[in-house]
Amino acid sequence: QVQLVESGGGLVQPGGSLRLSCAASGSIDSVYIMGWYRQAPGNQRELVATISSLGSTMYGKSVKGRFTISRDNAKNTVYLQMNSLKPEDTAVYYCNADVATGLFRDDYWGQGTQVTVSS
Repeated sequence: QVQLVESGGGLVQPGGSLRLSCAASGSIDSVYIMGWYRQAPGNQRELVATISSLGSTMYGKSVKGRFTISRDNAKNTVYLQMNSLKPEDTAVYYCNADVATGLFRDDYWGQGTQVTVSS
């Protein structure tokens, strides 16, 4: 059993910053790609950023240059530093991780954390 627990969401004014964290726990052998996705009301879930275990990163077009993804492999934790936030960044942000446990490898999701950008 693997759990992903997110934290750090909240309400912030346009132009502000927030930092999200997501820690994976459970019977983990290896954590491969970790990432963040988001879903606004009425929209499909979209990629925000991903990071491999070696540190290779990928960003969605709308957040490139404003958001930074990082991870601490020793803690199985991924972070998302969000700067210059815009109202259109308002969404529920979900953590995702590709995790190996024993003989199995599977995709896991966190419960989501709300980010609201509003004045």
